[in-house]
Amino acid sequence: MNVLILSGSVFGTAEEVARHAERLLREAGLQTLHKPRGELAELLEFPTQAILAVISTTGVGELPDAFQPLFHSIRDQLPAAWRGLPGAVIGLGDAAYGDTFCAGGEQLRELFGELGVHEVLPMLRLDASETVTPESDAEPWLAQFIAAVSA
Repeated sequence: MNVLILSGSVFGTAEEVARHAERLLREAGLQTLHKPRGELAELLEFPTQAILAVISTTGVGELPDAFQPLFHSIRDQLPAAWRGLPGAVIGLGDAAYGDTFCAGGEQLRELFGELGVHEVLPMLRLDASETVTPESDAEPWLAQFIAAVSA
């Protein structure tokens, strides 16, 4: 199973969670590609069979600046190669922001819906006001993700 990991971060926490996820997926025998600054054409060269997105929320519910070009490229092109693949999203945010908590993750879920990506697990919402160890907090959910895409 080849899993593409998309990630976008403001202060680096989402990237850390994505790197930790990549390690766990590889330990489970899955092949991964994680290029935080990758361009769509480069990502499409990987024979993707599942997609995991790890994304933080910035501002008033926006995607991180560095991730926006890739997001817009995916939205504009809707790659047919990803249609119907299994996928899931880990969203990072701060519940103190109310309605915009994990809004970046929600934007990825909507994009996955447009792509026809089959959501294998509900989005994991990691709350910065409740955790200082998001990598380890994501582990039970990641175990479920690995089981879902490996089945």
